[in-house]
Amino acid sequence: MRGRMNLKHNVRAVAQEFQIYGDFLSAGPCCSGHINDTYCAVFDQGGTRVRYIFQRINHNIFKNPRALMENIQRVTTHLGAKVLDEPDASRRVLTLIPACDGKACYRDEQGNYWRVYVYIERARTFDVVESPRQAFEAAKAFGSFQKLLADWPAPRLHDTIPDFHNTPKRFAQLEKAIEADIVNKAQIAKAEITFALNHKAITGALLDAKLPERVTHNDTKFNNVMLDDTTGEGICVIDLDTVMPGLALYDFGDMVRTTTSPAKEDERDLSRVTLQFPLFEALVRGYFASVSGFLMRAEKRLLAFSGKLITFEIGLRFLADFLAGDTYFKVHRKHHNLDRCRTQFKLVESIEQQEERMTKLVETL
Repeated sequence: MRGRMNLKHNVRAVAQEFQIYGDFLSAGPCCSGHINDTYCAVFDQGGTRVRYIFQRINHNIFKNPRALMENIQRVTTHLGAKVLDEPDASRRVLTLIPACDGKACYRDEQGNYWRVYVYIERARTFDVVESPRQAFEAAKAFGSFQKLLADWPAPRLHDTIPDFHNTPKRFAQLEKAIEADIVNKAQIAKAEITFALNHKAITGALLDAKLPERVTHNDTKFNNVMLDDTTGEGICVIDLDTVMPGLALYDFGDMVRTTTSPAKEDERDLSRVTLQFPLFEALVRGYFASVSGFLMRAEKRLLAFSGKLITFEIGLRFLADFLAGDTYFKVHRKHHNLDRCRTQFKLVESIEQQEERMTKLVETL
């Protein structure tokens, strides 16, 4: 057997702890997530090369990996049963590979928790949307994800990160970070702090609306949907760490945040950050294609607003992490989290300029 051993973790050793047939050939880092360490590993299975996704769960962020994996195991089982008769059913839901002891994850000697998924072939993710068709397909996939979980049975899922989309609490965390200013960065972010403080009034809007609790993804970035290489269809929703009870609008709002602007999340040229209305329209149409008969009127009424609020909330989180010394999100350059914050706040401004038009579109559809 051979493998790349210049990795951050010894994936080959971890692979021996999972129920995977064949010889380990190689492994390398993949994906662009901020939280977990992700690797693609290749195995020789009777002359055929088969790929798997290995992930080290960041237990500094997800404090209870066992509960998180219980959520994922239950959700993927539920979804798998729902799509069983659809074409390419095995590619429409993530498939967990159990550890040798039958559990959903493995804990190594260093205390790291690992999980393994079957690699979904002939599909890929995109960090930046390339067309309204892609936006439509992503929204349709996330909407279908919500609808398939609408009949969720008891018991309730675990809250993997309590208050994950509680915007008032996120704002309070920012206020504490501003006051503490433990790494003396508040002066650098003076404009962003002022912008945040000026928008405090909107933070409680979704929670105050008394919307129904749903099973939601809670991290519906555009690159968390795999698009089929041939058809372009949104084939599979991935990154299920934050699947838990929430509001449907958390998911739609994050779609607006990550799909409607052509700029990357950490774009430094803020002139490129703008909500492109055709992409927003594609999101609404794709989402409605899946959730017809599922969403309540009150949820539909706040669809356009949810994009502004969730974008603002993520900006708060990036700003608070910058002021706290970059302890949550992975950073790859100086002031990386501040750059991320600036793109979010610039997108909020763009949404505000078009919010009336966005609301009218939702009402029309």
